[in-house]
Amino acid sequence: MDHKGYFNIGYFTKTRGLKGELQLFFDFDDPESLELDSFYIEIDRQLVPFFIDSYRLLANQTGYFFLEDVDHIDKAQDLVRKRVFQSNEKKPIRDDSEFYMEDLKGFEAIETNRGKLGEITQIDEFPQQFIATVIINSKPVMFPLSDDFIIEIDEERKKLYISLPDGLVDIYLD
Repeated sequence: MDHKGYFNIGYFTKTRGLKGELQLFFDFDDPESLELDSFYIEIDRQLVPFFIDSYRLLANQTGYFFLEDVDHIDKAQDLVRKRVFQSNEKKPIRDDSEFYMEDLKGFEAIETNRGKLGEITQIDEFPQQFIATVIINSKPVMFPLSDDFIIEIDEERKKLYISLPDGLVDIYLD
């Protein structure tokens, strides 16, 4: 689900202990740059605000969090596998020279064998990789944004040149 005005920072992977501590896996590249006094948790497709009592960030893109009003493992367990967001106002300002995979949204995807696939309408981040989506013949077609498949990124012309495995696009169109 797309939540305008908010950006995804990660999701809760598990509880820890009996006092409601939660482990958060960060999808966000630089968790140390985030302002972590509160965030929003997606519950039943709605963003619910939570205030952070305390937290500890680890080097492996994770952190442990205690949230206000989540003081028992049973309350914390309900939040496991929920996505976590922050308001765009809290998004860290980055250097203009930095480029992230999310920046490819709106780029035209051009495949070596098929030619123009279309505009990238969505970028999803998974722990293993980023996935781009283009719409071909009213059908969403997804492909990984892997160094193995990306030939060139033309930022100026907003074009992504890729070489996908044979049959990958056909899976979605047949």
